[in-house]
Amino acid sequence: MRRLFALLLSLCLLFSLFGCSPERPDQGEGDAPVLTGLTFQSEVELDYAQCFHIYQYEEGHSLIRVDDGRDYLVVPEGGVVPPEGENCIVLHQPIRNVYLAATSAMSLFCALDGLDAIRLSGAKQDAWYIPQAAQAMDEGKILYAGKYSQPDFELLLDQQCGLAVESTMLLHAPEIQEKLEELGIPVLIDRSSYEKHPLGRTEWIKLYAALLGQEEQAEALFQKQAQVVEELSDFENTEQTVAFFYVTDRGVVSVRKSADYLAKMIELAGGRYVFPDLGDPDNATSGVTMTMEEFYAGAVDADYIIYNAAIDDPMETVDQLLDKSPLFADFKAVKNGNVWCTGKYLYQATDVLGGMIQDIHTMLTGDGSETELTFIHKLS
Repeated sequence: MRRLFALLLSLCLLFSLFGCSPERPDQGEGDAPVLTGLTFQSEVELDYAQCFHIYQYEEGHSLIRVDDGRDYLVVPEGGVVPPEGENCIVLHQPIRNVYLAATSAMSLFCALDGLDAIRLSGAKQDAWYIPQAAQAMDEGKILYAGKYSQPDFELLLDQQCGLAVESTMLLHAPEIQEKLEELGIPVLIDRSSYEKHPLGRTEWIKLYAALLGQEEQAEALFQKQAQVVEELSDFENTEQTVAFFYVTDRGVVSVRKSADYLAKMIELAGGRYVFPDLGDPDNATSGVTMTMEEFYAGAVDADYIIYNAAIDDPMETVDQLLDKSPLFADFKAVKNGNVWCTGKYLYQATDVLGGMIQDIHTMLTGDGSETELTFIHKLS
């Protein structure tokens, strides 16, 4: 059964790559899916996201088409399900008792005032760096229901889980998805990590807004982040190079691929990622590991270095970095006092990625106060 499910999942992915999928509603004029009894109104405009589409109907329905080959029909409270709904995953509003195993989506729910829709978490309380999420777990409003690969199926059923929002890590555990669906729990895989542009990740807020009925609020929130990129679009690049990394417990260095969204954020902020051609852009993984010596050769002359404490522990002083390796003493950025560090919040702050771009811009230009920065701080 597991092999069969994996084969079917692979077929769906292949169909999505070629722009089609099995048993989807037919498309009418303007590529909008035809739903009997419903009048197509408009397609939600997406500026950066490429991994989903949203079609809206005058009767209040929305059809979310994800590029993994799945359609989600969101039915308003009291609305009817058209015959084509049999070929979709049907979600009835109000959507409640969500099991959220995709941590990147939590900030989007919070930004939309949709935290009440989440009842179950795939992360423990101490793993959340979003205050609202941690507080909700402390108050028992959100319960820990096991990580994505080991969910507490009994608890999910007991709490009448209405939707499991998973990250792409679930693709490595297809038997879990199969079990969830056997239990009648619909599964939505958040594919925001596959977006090529940083703001493509943030624009997934529009998908969650379609689930929650908060479309206008999502548009306003997204445009606030997009404005940061628009304001920097005419800024001449400083040509200063930036390394973004952390040192593992084994002493090797983990860096981002050149095609990764964090490398793109550095470019948008007005810098140049120090590794211009690192990693296979067609590979889904975002990071590359290298020896300290290899990292030294590629980043010793970087103008700025940013230590990724979203993975490791945050630092406050350069001496803490030197404890990782004495080789850092030779780095140009260390000698010039241009050593920075992220906080733990970075990877969960999907709703405000424009703020990270602005922080890096401030770092590169000195155009602003360091005390105003949200995501990075300078090491003393």
